[in-house]
Formats: sequence, C-alpha cells, structure tokens
Amino acid sequence: MDVSFGTDHPDFMEWRVNVKSSGRALLMLFLFSDVGPDDAPTRIRKGSHAQIARELLPYGEAGATLRQLSADGYASTANCEVELATGPAGTVYLCHPFLVHAAQPHRGQQPRFMAQPPLLPKGEFDPTLPPSPVQVAIRQACGLTF
Repeated sequence: MDVSFGTDHPDFMEWRVNVKSSGRALLMLFLFSDVGPDDAPTRIRKGSHAQIARELLPYGEAGATLRQLSADGYASTANCEVELATGPAGTVYLCHPFLVHAAQPHRGQQPRFMAQPPLLPKGEFDPTLPPSPVQVAIRQACGLTF
C-alpha cells in the first residue's frame, strides 16, 4: 500500500495512510526496462485494496502506520490472487493506493529499472464534488452509500 502522510518521520514504518487516502491519488508503477517473471517484478495482491479500506475505516482521519497495518504480514489479504507487474519497458501500472504490493528477489540476468512516483491528489476530499474512482472503491469496500 502507498502510505502518504507523516513521511517526515525517519522510520518509514511510521508513515501513515487513512481511509480517505489523504495525500495519494493513485499507486503508480513505471517499468523503465523490460521486466519478466525472473526480473524481480513487483508482486500485487489483486483486490487487496478493498480489505485494506475496511481495516483503515476505524482509524479515522489519523489513519494507521505502515507498522500497524503490516504487523501480521497482511494476513487478511493472504487469499488474494498474486499478479506480477511484468511487461515491456514503458509499461505503467495505475493502481488503487491501498493495494498490497511487495518487492521480491531478482533471479534474472539483466537489471531491471522501475519507479514508484507519487501521484498527488488535486486537493483533499470534498464531499460536495463527485467522488473519484478511488473514493468509489473505498466506499464500496466499506459498505458506505453515496
């Protein structure tokens, strides 16, 4: 998941995320080289964003730290299908910021180059505006109505 605030803390495990996805519009994975299954592709747990949204709901505006959310190894998402972020150079994955994802060892012959830059939202959540697709997914996962 893409923790998005409290990033001034020197320990990244203390960085935070809240159910509003404050400070983050999307999780983006850019492949700058060809990435095959042996080239340390990012592992993505498909659908895990819905479970993480439900887990974040009780934390409210303050959100939770990466340490709190990962304490059990994301056990609640263990049954999610794993997809590998593979593809030719130039591939971009646009994902929900709550998607559980992780690195893995490189077993290939060529180095791989990728980046995960932040996509900042235009502004904070405004209930007077139509919800973004990320907000729609959060509300659906939490069983909230519009």
